[in-house]
Amino acid sequence: MSQLRLLPSRLGVQAARLLAAHDVPVFGWRSRSSGPPATFPSSKGGGGSSYMEEMYFAWLENPQSVHKSWDSFFREASEEAFSGSAQPRPPSVVHESRSAVSSRTKTSKLVEDHLAVQSLIRAYQIRGHHVAQLDPLGILDADLDSFVPSDLITTIDKLAFYDLQEADLDKEFQLPTTTFIGGSENTLSLREIIRRLENTYCQHIGLEFMFINDVEQCQWIRQKFETPGVMQFSSEEKRTLLARLVRSMRFEDFLARKWSSEKRFGLEGCEVMIPALKTIIDKSSEMGIENVILGMPHRGRLNVLANVIRKDLEQIFCQFDPKLEAADEGSGDVKYHLGMYHERINRVTNRNITLSLVANPSHLEAVDPVVQGKTKAEQFYRGDAQGKKVMSILVHGDAAFAGQGVVYETFHLSDLPSYTTNGTVHVVVNNQIGFTTDPRMARSSPYPTDVARVVNAPIFHVNADDPEAVIYVCSVAAEWRNTFNKDVVVDLVCYRRRGHNEMDEPMFTQPLMYKQIHRQVPVLKKYADKLIAEGTVTLQEFEEEIAKYDRICEEAYGRSKDKKILHIKHWLDSPWPGFFNVDGEPKSMTCPATGIPEDMLTHIGSVASSVPLEDFKIHTGLSRILRGRADMTKNRTVDWALAEYMAFGSLLKEGIHVRLSGQDVERGTFSHRHHVLHDQEVDRRTCVPMNHLWPDQAPYTVCNSSLSEYGVLGFELGYAMASPNALVLWEAQFGDFHNTAQCIIDQFISTGQAKWVRHNGIVLLLPHGMEGMGPEHSSARPERFLQMSNDDSDAYPAFTKDFEVSQLYDCNWIVVNCSTPANYFHVLRRQILLPFRKPLIIFTPKSLLRHPEAKSSFDQMVSGTSFQRVIPEDGAAARAPEQVQRLIFCTGKVYYDLVKERSSQDLEEKVAITRLEQEAEKYPGAELAWCQEEHKNMGYYDYISPRFMTILRRARPIWYVGRDPAAAPATGNRNTHLVSLKKFLDTAFNLQAFEGKTF
Repeated sequence: MSQLRLLPSRLGVQAARLLAAHDVPVFGWRSRSSGPPATFPSSKGGGGSSYMEEMYFAWLENPQSVHKSWDSFFREASEEAFSGSAQPRPPSVVHESRSAVSSRTKTSKLVEDHLAVQSLIRAYQIRGHHVAQLDPLGILDADLDSFVPSDLITTIDKLAFYDLQEADLDKEFQLPTTTFIGGSENTLSLREIIRRLENTYCQHIGLEFMFINDVEQCQWIRQKFETPGVMQFSSEEKRTLLARLVRSMRFEDFLARKWSSEKRFGLEGCEVMIPALKTIIDKSSEMGIENVILGMPHRGRLNVLANVIRKDLEQIFCQFDPKLEAADEGSGDVKYHLGMYHERINRVTNRNITLSLVANPSHLEAVDPVVQGKTKAEQFYRGDAQGKKVMSILVHGDAAFAGQGVVYETFHLSDLPSYTTNGTVHVVVNNQIGFTTDPRMARSSPYPTDVARVVNAPIFHVNADDPEAVIYVCSVAAEWRNTFNKDVVVDLVCYRRRGHNEMDEPMFTQPLMYKQIHRQVPVLKKYADKLIAEGTVTLQEFEEEIAKYDRICEEAYGRSKDKKILHIKHWLDSPWPGFFNVDGEPKSMTCPATGIPEDMLTHIGSVASSVPLEDFKIHTGLSRILRGRADMTKNRTVDWALAEYMAFGSLLKEGIHVRLSGQDVERGTFSHRHHVLHDQEVDRRTCVPMNHLWPDQAPYTVCNSSLSEYGVLGFELGYAMASPNALVLWEAQFGDFHNTAQCIIDQFISTGQAKWVRHNGIVLLLPHGMEGMGPEHSSARPERFLQMSNDDSDAYPAFTKDFEVSQLYDCNWIVVNCSTPANYFHVLRRQILLPFRKPLIIFTPKSLLRHPEAKSSFDQMVSGTSFQRVIPEDGAAARAPEQVQRLIFCTGKVYYDLVKERSSQDLEEKVAITRLEQEAEKYPGAELAWCQEEHKNMGYYDYISPRFMTILRRARPIWYVGRDPAAAPATGNRNTHLVSLKKFLDTAFNLQAFEGKTF
């Protein structure tokens, strides 16, 4: 269109000359470019540069560049002009009275009618879904507002909206290029146009796609659905669909017969989901996909495991046996939360396909970003940058899809460079109800799927009681994803035959809906009757198919009776072949020293302080930072940022992929990291020195995330799930930001191994420290992580100096608060060198990033060194332990406050400070104290107190020194902060503070 707007300035004179014979008035208009004003023919009403005028001048230059209807109109106008007949009036928009129409010429009326028909076609394309027959129950509207657009021809009288009459129904009209309803025909009668539009847009499929701002994509969808006869199925395809429906429905019936009083969250009412998913997988396999990763809620999960993933039926059935004992450690989980991994041959394409269903909790939609992260990792390890081999399918419930914010967060990751999985097929099982909540109470949007519009994903609504429509839509959805690598949504409008679960009574709250559901003929019978009536199958063949699958289920049920124990390991969604032994156990229980050769430290330091690319202009402030790194390397010391650089770089040399993700992690929230350098003179030119360390190193990925915690942490968890040979880290902008990712922490990270035997090495970096900056950015809530730790204070001390790797293996996660850069370096390397994987929670510093005392020597990082679980006192107090009157234990940043205060009070010989170490026997005359900057009801004291009592055999107390209990984690007043800091420091070094007190 922008090109057409250039034509008037070049053709104005020609236009005026041509229209002079018409006596059409012209007006002047000056283009935006300098030059003389151009003359234009005036459209009706004196409008300016109108659409008609653009068409006219485009036609003057090239009659083939406009639609045939415009070409016909302008030719007739020219002929009338030269013949001296009356001037035809230009076409206008359709909303004019019938009296005005009667005064026009025949030619003008013809053009306006053509334009009206084009508007009508567009109206169906945009709004036809509002009147589509989507509800299989026939009692609810697919959209909440029951909106019937006025521009759809639902009754004859609505023709008047377009200034058309019933007499126009049999007139032939030229079809625009934006529709495919004509097939090979260029013209159709208005009656036939409306009929074909209704068949495409107003039957059992409702299409939302015209909001997409890509013409090619819109045309692709129009062609797939508008072309006459496009939805045709061969007899073999129909028989396959029937067989899949039989398996889907008879599986649910079998479970209902055998375990009528068990919850199983069956699929009754949406049995078509099984052939729908299989169609998506078949079509994707045909287009080259080799690995499909699925996420879904609990409804229908057992059916998907049985009939899509193809898990052995006896392993599913034995999960219903309450007497079987679990062979694996951990608590296990209910059967409809478990996952699965399976490689098999796709019978339709005869190609290998790997299917993975990710285990997830009842927290609906929480699995969405986890699946995306796992998919991204699988694509990365396969070198599948375009998503041509690995894809994801997400199944959603309608209420959760609309209600859960993590759905929105996940969609907004879909096209970000370091997070895209190149398109996901979303399948919404639309029960038209939540647990007991009607849609009108559950969402403010017409459809549960409206959230997908934010990323221009096409939405295909389909009546789930029309299996062929469902299969066609799913085939198109799979083809869309693998053609455009964009998300797509299939909305299966169905119903829930039973309540929320098999024990629930839905008639309490939805009596009218469930009266209709009880009368509803099951989809299998409907489709079987259809195929029998048309002669595709016989009744005998149908009954034999049912009997065949029933026999398969009975035989598997008999085998399940022979099972003696349950193996949760059989339900792993992410096996790590080669990492564990055949029994799924670690190959050893030792961890090598985590230090590295000094020449490697020096090399990494030199690269970290350089710009590997030539002619790359960096910021002058950054130049100072790089010079500082160079000086530290020369002096054999590291600060926090350089220690992290050393850990990452050394792992990359060993072939370990490192991925760091989170808000502003490339530079670092506190401007300390600078892993991505930006050219100050060339826009978007960047350099990542970490990727220039070694010629054959593993790749380093550092990526700023969207402003999301729930979605992004879930994504990184899924990424870490794919392989044990990667260090995957998520950094919170501030430690307390993990609050909004608590679902991922509680349901996946803390409990994943116990519930699903799933190891994961995800690392959480949580900036933490009370520094007078207010309550919101101070505490990463260490008490939460310690309370969720599963170690036993009576089984073994949690922080003894000497420990066995097996003690870490028994924990659900590892929590550290390092006080030295060297320990941070070692704990990152140890995360990979351990023979198993545990989540690692690191409380990282803020002020210590630049604290002059918070530095480490190369001597603490070279070969032979390792993580110091306890850092003992090494000053004057250690040299004369018998004189020590108080031994203070602490962790993290508060150590530096204590050291400074001890020095100011000249108590180096009387007070020893130990960072998490058993030193009670070394200082027999000292009273023991635990000091923390966090409030007493937060931090570490409630965790360490019983463990110290175990170590001390309850013979001596360990006193608390710190802030009093409080509701907020920190003050927002600087003076109040300093007063409270001075108060607990005074207590820490008041050697008479605990006299006369009882513990």
